[in-house]
Amino acid sequence: MTEQAWGRADDDGTVYVRTADGERAVGSYPGATHEEALAYFVRKFEDLEAQVNLLEQRLKAGQVSASDADHTIKRLEPTILEANAVGDLQGLHDRLTGLAPLADEARAKAQAAKAEAKAEALAKRTALVEEAEALAEPEPARIPWKSSGDRLRVLFDEWRTLQRDAKLDKASEDELWKRFSHARTAFDRKRRHHFGALDEQRSHAKAEKERLVAEAESLSTSTAWGPTSGAYRDLMAQWKAAGRASKKDDDTLWARFRAAQDAFFAARDAANTAQNEEFAGNLVRKEELLAEAQKLLPVKDAAAARAALRDLQARWDAAGKVPRADLSRLEGGLRKVEQAVHDAEQERWRRSDPAARARAQDMVGQLEKAVAGLEAELAKQQSAGNERKVKEAEQALAARREWLDQARRGLEEFTG
Repeated sequence: MTEQAWGRADDDGTVYVRTADGERAVGSYPGATHEEALAYFVRKFEDLEAQVNLLEQRLKAGQVSASDADHTIKRLEPTILEANAVGDLQGLHDRLTGLAPLADEARAKAQAAKAEAKAEALAKRTALVEEAEALAEPEPARIPWKSSGDRLRVLFDEWRTLQRDAKLDKASEDELWKRFSHARTAFDRKRRHHFGALDEQRSHAKAEKERLVAEAESLSTSTAWGPTSGAYRDLMAQWKAAGRASKKDDDTLWARFRAAQDAFFAARDAANTAQNEEFAGNLVRKEELLAEAQKLLPVKDAAAARAALRDLQARWDAAGKVPRADLSRLEGGLRKVEQAVHDAEQERWRRSDPAARARAQDMVGQLEKAVAGLEAELAKQQSAGNERKVKEAEQALAARREWLDQARRGLEEFTG
């Protein structure tokens, strides 16, 4: 007979396992030695033990789900104590049932991880929806269509990825998709409206600019230099107010408009150049006349200056036109001389006006009487010793004397 701690083999080949309740026959191994028969049933125990060890290791390493662990425990637990194997079956059974708390812990961790993943997925999906809503919210004129449209497409791709990789509960999924879909629809609707209105605006601008081009081209051969120059300024203002057509149409129409305008102004400049050459001799004569007129300044004899100026003005008109670039300078110089002669005539008339002289004389007389009265009042207050009245009389007298000096100087202008 061969024995070991947990079992033995009889001479007839029967193998027994020792348990707390006594020995139990687990089988026989005919045609083998006692040692071989016993070893055979020990290996069966080791196979069970290996399954328990593997489960324990995978649970501790987090490599098995709680449900799989529960399934393995439930599968092994009823078989270990009755197993036809030699070994510490009770101890192995106790080890197996002791793995249940590890499975519960794994289940709790899995549930926590699942809840965390769900919360994270919900937060990511919500942030994605909120960004889509923010892109669709502004007024059409404030939306950068290219970048916002590109970003919405990226968000839609991210939505599909999150939908595939991180499932949400149906209620949350439906609510967030409804918001996301609404944002995309609102964005597309605003874009269609915006570009529809833009197309209409560009079509109107194109028609208006075609009209302006036709008018500009009809004026390009005009020789009414002044009115046509003004007409081109008006056309340019209308061009700017017409708005933008498409870039291609704008460039084409602007090239035609500019060509017509350039043709007119080139012809005008050529005509002005020819005219300036024709007026060059007139310029020399008027330069001489202006120098002669400036010798009248300063005006000493208004009558003589007026007579000389009349003669100069007649010769000035007879001299003819001058180049446009010199016109303002020459006319301005002559106007200064004319103004000076006019001012001298006005001053001469003012001095010879009898009524004005009489008014000036009357003013002097009134102020002389006022000064005499204040001098008498001052003497009276000084005699009375009234310092306040003396001070008031002195101040009033000083003011009247100053006025009298000014009035006398004014009167002298009529006799000077």
